[in-house]
Amino acid sequence: MELRINRRALVGLSLAVVLSASSFAVLRTDSGTASSHREAPMIANDPQHDNTDVYAFVSPDKAGTVTLLANWIPFEDPKGGPNFYPFATRSRYNIKIDNDGDAKTDITYQWTFTNEDRRGTGTFLYNDGPVTSLNDKNLLFRQRYTLKRITPDGTKTLVDDGIVAPSNVGAASMPDYGTLRAQSVQNLPGGGKTFAGQSDEAFFLDLDVFDLLYGGDLSEVGRDTLKGYNVNTVAVQVPQSEVALKGDPARNPVIGVCSTTDKFNGDTFVQVSRLCNPLVNELVASAGLKDAYNALDPSKDAGVQALVDRVTDPEVARLLEKFYGIKAPKTPRDDLVEIFLKGIAKANGPIKADLNSQVLNKDAGPLRPSEMLRLNMAIPPTKDPNRLGVLGKDPQGFPNGRRLADDVVDIELQAVAGAAVTGKLVPGLTDKVDTNDKPFGRTFPYIPLPSNVAVNQR
Repeated sequence: MELRINRRALVGLSLAVVLSASSFAVLRTDSGTASSHREAPMIANDPQHDNTDVYAFVSPDKAGTVTLLANWIPFEDPKGGPNFYPFATRSRYNIKIDNDGDAKTDITYQWTFTNEDRRGTGTFLYNDGPVTSLNDKNLLFRQRYTLKRITPDGTKTLVDDGIVAPSNVGAASMPDYGTLRAQSVQNLPGGGKTFAGQSDEAFFLDLDVFDLLYGGDLSEVGRDTLKGYNVNTVAVQVPQSEVALKGDPARNPVIGVCSTTDKFNGDTFVQVSRLCNPLVNELVASAGLKDAYNALDPSKDAGVQALVDRVTDPEVARLLEKFYGIKAPKTPRDDLVEIFLKGIAKANGPIKADLNSQVLNKDAGPLRPSEMLRLNMAIPPTKDPNRLGVLGKDPQGFPNGRRLADDVVDIELQAVAGAAVTGKLVPGLTDKVDTNDKPFGRTFPYIPLPSNVAVNQR
């Protein structure tokens, strides 16, 4: 398959954790832990704070808005009662946005959660009858949340008494879970929506990548390891002007997106989880870097030579050659550095026409290296999305943001093998999991409803 792609347009590629300068001392394990699907030793023991995925895309059904989602708590088996899967209290769940390219957070959407007093303490049940609404007296445990929008100019409370969609106990307990989901979506002042609650685990992939890259012979592929599991989701859909530089998407349509979790530790909050691009800490950072890496704020990414070395000589590329004879571009992999540092962002020179050239940010200083999921909001939703995103000639897909249907594993494998350099996909280099087992919704929050059948029964 021939590809004519400007490498500079592949911004934020998650296999390129590009950091400049040196000083490994920046990585300190006393400042927090890492995140994603159990890929770091410390966060593996703290699933309530384990941030698993981040999505950012132009809303396909509502022009002029952007949708941001973040998930927590990996591998939620639907039958994990009787306490199921609440959000942590005394913690902060954040979606952070940089809209001027300096790697510093300009806007934070922050959720905090509280538990209502349990309605019934004389039973072990989560609910003692069918639950037909979020206010149903049969629902014995319920969480509420506050949502704030934080900027350097101040903090605004957008929601002060939101209700979290409960865990999906089963068909008898919640005969119409779709109604509960719909009731949990709340309108925001100024236009927009928010959601907090349980959802389907929408990340589709075969995690046998950890068994010597799919068995060492690509025999262990084709099984969606996360099929049937659930996660906890927070999401916002807001006008693009709410997240753009100086409220004007035409001024700079590119935003950087990350999600973090802050845990209360004594007398202060400590960042214990960070996720921007998918699979960074899982497939780029070595075991010795994982706990410390995601404790960093993106503004402090620069200065970690140990991670630079993992990018310019990526381990995944060496494994592809070792097991499959696939030769990636020669090291040092300046193409990955260039991809990460210079894609669809301000002051990067011309952008290929099929990526909708824009007049980008003229108001801020030079782009600062940082690992973020970057989205160009000026690129409209694709009529016929391609699961391979930019590599599939679909400029609205990953790594230009991340849609729920983007096949990030295949995209990343191809990129590390050199597809953005050669203009050709490597035949057969795929985990053979191309779609989620559940269809995505057509309206906010788009992520499918949570499953209510045990994983081992599917």
